[in-house]
Amino acid sequence: MNIVILGSTGSIGTQTLELLKDHTEYKVLALSAGENISLLEEQAREWKPKYLCVFHEDKAKLLKERFQSSYNRDNTLDSESAENSIHYEKKESEKDSYSPVIYSGMEGLIQLSALTEADMIVVSVVGMVGIQPTISAIQAGKKVALANKETLVCAGHLINDLLKESKAKLFPIDSEHSAIWQCLRGEKAEEVEKLILTASGGPFFGLTKDEMRGKKKEDALKHPNWSMGRKITIDSATMVNKALEVLEAHILFHIPIEKIQVVIQRESIIHSAVEFCDGAIKAELGVPTMRVPIAYALFEEEREHFKGEKLDFTKVMSLHFHPPSYTDFPALALGRTAGLKGGSMTTVFNAANEEAVALFLQDKISFLSIPALIEKAMQLHEKDWKAYPSVDEILSIERWARNCVEENANQVEA
Repeated sequence: MNIVILGSTGSIGTQTLELLKDHTEYKVLALSAGENISLLEEQAREWKPKYLCVFHEDKAKLLKERFQSSYNRDNTLDSESAENSIHYEKKESEKDSYSPVIYSGMEGLIQLSALTEADMIVVSVVGMVGIQPTISAIQAGKKVALANKETLVCAGHLINDLLKESKAKLFPIDSEHSAIWQCLRGEKAEEVEKLILTASGGPFFGLTKDEMRGKKKEDALKHPNWSMGRKITIDSATMVNKALEVLEAHILFHIPIEKIQVVIQRESIIHSAVEFCDGAIKAELGVPTMRVPIAYALFEEEREHFKGEKLDFTKVMSLHFHPPSYTDFPALALGRTAGLKGGSMTTVFNAANEEAVALFLQDKISFLSIPALIEKAMQLHEKDWKAYPSVDEILSIERWARNCVEENANQVEA
């Protein structure tokens, strides 16, 4: 199987490549990065994909120069070496003729997602960059392993419609949605009573809003259980991440927002659960690792025979559950409001959060300003709300929401 990994230098991308080291029957056809060309070059030289893409065009140009320079250097023999036949033969056997095709920008991501020889596209880019490549892959009838929340949160209505018309298949990589997917396998949709999304509670679990006042990025980036990227770790601290997962589950599993419950499970052992009409609950348990959901998606519901760390019930353990505080973590309530409104409001919720998190990581706003700015953008968007926005409208609304956050960054009451 030929695999394309969009976002190969991020957390999911690097873990996907690590997993594939144990499955040599899978070939890496293409890799992409946003701007980390050093790691992308390292990955490329190890995996030898036919295609690469760098989202930032200036970085793509620099990467092309690196490969061209390497190719020229490794394929040019000086006269002294040429005279020495033994050294010449050695040099010939060692020379590196690897020279990938390198694309750039959104156009490049779209091209990679629809490559004729590609079987599965792993979409693990961060942010709304993932929407258009995912749509392209679905239109091309590819299998899509999706680790990009924004695609479903902002364009879920378009994705679902496209899936009905295409032979493409969508496999979720998020640990919570993978858990629900596993629990629903073999069950009847009409017998599902409730989806239960578990959350670790993040680094600020148990704190009130007042106690979170003044918290810095160094505090918010200390996740108790998971190793993730900076943006998603901040989202975990505000619980925006869980709000996004509620919206994602609503689209993926066609379950009303009202039937999706969030529960704090501190140990991150129960990754999510499903309650059925007879009161029975099925849950997926395991150690906090992305290995299982990545493998379950890549191998299309076939389980990997993995010999690494697993949950050991012979050891003493405890599971603790807590209801989330919608008062102290208002982003959860804002996410539900956006989901119930639907349409373009989910794009505003997501884009406003992305911009606010970026400002927080730059030390330009306080931690509590993040949900405050999201709420402000949602309020201002009411008059321009659209029920079924197109891709172009989604991208336009995204830009508006980001500008709205920028303009109000120093005016909100945190």
